Amino acid sequence: MKYKIETKYCWYQASQERVFIVRMYFIQGIPFKFDDLEGEGELNLNLVEIANSTPSYDVEELYHYSFYLIAEECHPMLFELDLENPELLPVD
Repeated sequence: MKYKIETKYCWYQASQERVFIVRMYFIQGIPFKFDDLEGEGELNLNLVEIANSTPSYDVEELYHYSFYLIAEECHPMLFELDLENPELLPVD
C-alpha cells in the first residue's frame, strides 16, 4: 500500500494568545508536521480564506496525532514508508 502526503493551509494555535496560519502536512489525512509561514500567512487574504475553510489544530492535537503515527510506525519523518508522492515531504 502506498501512502499519500497532502498539504493544506490551516490555523494553528500554539498557545492561548498565539494563533497563526501554517502549511500543515498530512499522511492519509492525519497531520504530522507544519511549516510556519513567519507571519506572511495572515497578510495574504487568499491564505486566510483557505485556512478559514479547513480544520484548525493546536499543540495537544498534534502531539496525540504524532504519537499515534509513531506507535503505528507510520510517521513519514521517522519511518521509511512507500509514499505515492514523496516530493511533498518537508525538507527537514
